[in-house]
Amino acid sequence: MNWLSTSSALALIGAVIGLGLGPAPATADPIADFYKGKRIKMIVGSSPGGGYATYARMVTRHLGRYIPGKPRFIVQNMDGAGSIVAANFVANVAPKDGTIIAGLQRNVALVQIMGTKGPKFRAEKLNWLGSMASEVGVCVVDKRTGIKKFDEVFTKVVEMAGFGPNDSEIQPALFNNTLGTKFQIVKGYPGSTTGNLSLQRGETNGLCQSWSSFKEIAGKYYTEGNVHPIIQLGLKPDPELSKMGVPLIFDYVTKDRVQPGLTVDEVRSHFRLLFAAKAMGRPFAMAPGVPKARVAALRKAFTATAKDEKFLADAKKQRREVSLVTGEEIQDIVEKMAATPKTTLAKLDDLMKFKGVAKIAKVEDMKHTGKVTATKKGGRRIVIDHEGKNVTAKVSGSRTKVTINGKKAKRKAIKVGMTCTFTYPAPGSTAKGVDCKG
Repeated sequence: MNWLSTSSALALIGAVIGLGLGPAPATADPIADFYKGKRIKMIVGSSPGGGYATYARMVTRHLGRYIPGKPRFIVQNMDGAGSIVAANFVANVAPKDGTIIAGLQRNVALVQIMGTKGPKFRAEKLNWLGSMASEVGVCVVDKRTGIKKFDEVFTKVVEMAGFGPNDSEIQPALFNNTLGTKFQIVKGYPGSTTGNLSLQRGETNGLCQSWSSFKEIAGKYYTEGNVHPIIQLGLKPDPELSKMGVPLIFDYVTKDRVQPGLTVDEVRSHFRLLFAAKAMGRPFAMAPGVPKARVAALRKAFTATAKDEKFLADAKKQRREVSLVTGEEIQDIVEKMAATPKTTLAKLDDLMKFKGVAKIAKVEDMKHTGKVTATKKGGRRIVIDHEGKNVTAKVSGSRTKVTINGKKAKRKAIKVGMTCTFTYPAPGSTAKGVDCKG
């Protein structure tokens, strides 16, 4: 009787399992399920070789380890209009499923909030993920100007390289209109790399950008004493710049400097609003409409990556500082900007516009020749050894003219060992021509 009961029970259990009514399996992780086997595309809203691109590529090398499902990454530069082109694409065209991240320039949020033409997104509606740096800006001048202090730009004209609606064009215009400096903007440089090259070539005599990027891009031209910072831009002084004796811009917001029609308090308020964006550093965001759980997972991954030893070692190798600003902190900064009274924004917008006649840069293409050391992505990236240094060119299937031994060729035909000449605006940019022999 006991045997029959046991057999019946076992049969009943088997029947229940067969009907799928047994104990449920452990709950799967929907985030891991979604990202497993996928690729996340990082859209970088600035040109190759600059600080934004460097941070974006560093992040993509490490962030995937902390996202459930461990997705892979690919990077695409989409520079234009100070990241407006990239932000428009991510907010309106790209999938809103969590597979697209935008690496944006820090001023893009304020530019949109102020009503500038071009943005087709609302900054406060973007899902901000975080930043690996909080920045301070500088304006620098070449030693050939003879200028040693910021005081001198109130009486001497300095031609400043402009490369979009960012620090390079906004700050000189703002200081002219509020304090009476005499900066002359030269617009039209494709990015910070070519802007710095214009300084070295003597096409311009100064520029404004983030301190960390300037040091990295200028390299020996700065360390050998050819150019020096004259003012630092931020809400609080940077220790390194302060040790060098470089003053903070707020030191010059005085009654005798402020231009007619403005007050000291008003100018300080405008500067605080503008420099709040610097706290965003090198921000990353996703489009509105991305599922909240995926946004939360990526914010958590950003925080974990900022503490990762391999990531920190990579940053040190790239000579980049890491100072985490969380997605929630950036979201709060942007929402407070968006809540600023329209009258205040309208006045600041006017003060940020260059009132003189801006000069237009004549951007001359560079030519670099060397042996090919690597080809990547089917010839989409070509690396040559130019004077002992590896330089990279992007090769477009439609915009780059490729020749081999004088004959038109496909980019995939370029091989390691060939000697090639790049014609391009700057290293890391899309080449107009790649002429190879071999």
